[in-house]
Amino acid sequence: MHLNRNKGAPSAEYPQFYFMPKTKAQKQSIIQQIAENLKNQQSILFVDYKGIGVKDLSKLRSQLKEVGAKLEVAKKTLLARAFKEKGMDTDFKNMEGQIAVIYSFEDPVAGAKAAHTFAKGNEHLQLLAGYMEKQLLTHEEVINLAQLPSRDQLLAQFVGTLASPMRGLQAVLTGNIKGLIIALQAIQKKKT
Repeated sequence: MHLNRNKGAPSAEYPQFYFMPKTKAQKQSIIQQIAENLKNQQSILFVDYKGIGVKDLSKLRSQLKEVGAKLEVAKKTLLARAFKEKGMDTDFKNMEGQIAVIYSFEDPVAGAKAAHTFAKGNEHLQLLAGYMEKQLLTHEEVINLAQLPSRDQLLAQFVGTLASPMRGLQAVLTGNIKGLIIALQAIQKKKT
């Protein structure tokens, strides 16, 4: 997202208060919202969105929403306070760029996969790090997570693995029955 305060009025997605300094009450509200998202998430991904336009950021938000994930933008200091309150001490000061958090609420891999796919088409989005089950993930681990098959694909592979021996047994049993039928037909032809 590239916000230029000198160009145009604030949009519906980024109203006037986004550009103004926050009051203590507004900051506390943001921290509470982050805490609520932290409570309900399956995994977390930190991304640098510096240089992404509002249109592209909206597109990413839509893609994330489709897979049960959400992108949230907040100042590093507010993120640090909210994460610290939840026992997830994260060093946001050492993260480069403008930080956004992607929460995956349903499938722990879905947000990382959607962000990774989006990043392939938009060089400005950088995957930085993440959390899964309160364990900090490095950049490499986040990329590996994003490249995993989806939950549905893994379940389909598992079912296929379970079904394979059954198909083999069926083929063996079917083959024996066919052989018996052929043998009986041959005996019948000899008798007639």
